[in-house]
Amino acid sequence: MRFSRNAAGTLFVGGALSMTLAALAYPSMLGLNKVTTDEGRVIAQTEWGPLTEADRDFVVKVRAAGLWEYPLGQMAIEKGTTPEVVNAGEHLVDGHAALDASCRKIATLLNITLPNTASPQQEGFVTTIASKSGKEFDSELVNTMRMTHGSIFSTVAKIRATTKNTLIRQLANQANEIVLDHITVLEDTGLVNFEQTLHMQTSPPKLPEVDLTPPPPSGRQPQVVLTPPPTATSSPLVLPGESNPATKSPDPKQAPEAQQSPGPQVG
Repeated sequence: MRFSRNAAGTLFVGGALSMTLAALAYPSMLGLNKVTTDEGRVIAQTEWGPLTEADRDFVVKVRAAGLWEYPLGQMAIEKGTTPEVVNAGEHLVDGHAALDASCRKIATLLNITLPNTASPQQEGFVTTIASKSGKEFDSELVNTMRMTHGSIFSTVAKIRATTKNTLIRQLANQANEIVLDHITVLEDTGLVNFEQTLHMQTSPPKLPEVDLTPPPPSGRQPQVVLTPPPTATSSPLVLPGESNPATKSPDPKQAPEAQQSPGPQVG
């Protein structure tokens, strides 16, 4: 196993692939003070059920994942050398755009602060992948994404099994479907090194919290929106009390909610 350090002294294990799992360790209460380590602690009573620290962590993790996996999907579409890698990129963009819209809806209702940019570690990871080309790019991207999706798959299952909040349950259902789809298309590339990815899933590197924490959003910045592709097949959640945009328009991605924020370019 290789060990190396970046200019800031951060330890990385086994190259870029080893960096990614730690990126899922988003701080549980962005913009708030964490007073316990009990993920089951109820932090708010809402009309959709109690909200726990673990519930709020989950919404933030899904949002944070999209902020770096969406641009990686764009890269796969542009730089992938096989139809299977390009297809995986298309699924990443499609799925994370839908999940992002759902997270923004739920965060507003539950008063959860969402990040607007990825963490320094996550942004560094995207930069590393962007520097690759050809078959090396394909392999690095596929194995990294398979490892991280495999890791968060168990998180989705745990939240789905334990949450008492209706909105969180809906998001977990959607995330379960999309993450499984992403795992499938990544494996369909034929590039997954299961020995390496499964080892990294069970033995994640330990990195300083400062490298794993996305900065809180600035009030001067518009909220980042991950724009759905023209050929999108995934849709944001229809929450209680909402009408389904698909019943009003042949293109559900043109619903007003998705157009309220200017949506800076991502990637």
